[in-house]
Amino acid sequence: MITLYGIPNCNTVKKARQWLADNGIDYIFHDFKKQGIDAERLQAWAAQVPLAKLVNRQGTTWRALPDETKAAADSLDGAVSLMQDKPSVIKRPVLEWDGKVGVGFTEADWAERFGK
Repeated sequence: MITLYGIPNCNTVKKARQWLADNGIDYIFHDFKKQGIDAERLQAWAAQVPLAKLVNRQGTTWRALPDETKAAADSLDGAVSLMQDKPSVIKRPVLEWDGKVGVGFTEADWAERFGK
């Protein structure tokens, strides 16, 4: 089963959801702002995706953080704690499929990933 993690009002998440629908790919959507995200899942993602890619350091949520919080996000424990507290700092979307994890969306990447 494919699970897409994100927030519904994010434009990139909207594009990813539309791409999945257009290509007839069934998936489960997990709104991590409303449903939360557990530390074990975040740690599993970080085992496959570098923290530098998983933590969105470009967004307004990140820019509003105090410097000490930003510095703490350089460690796995600090990043997991931050992502649980402020899920908006998670790069979107996060996709889980076949035991793999991918972050972000581009049509070409997803077409290759799913053979479309």
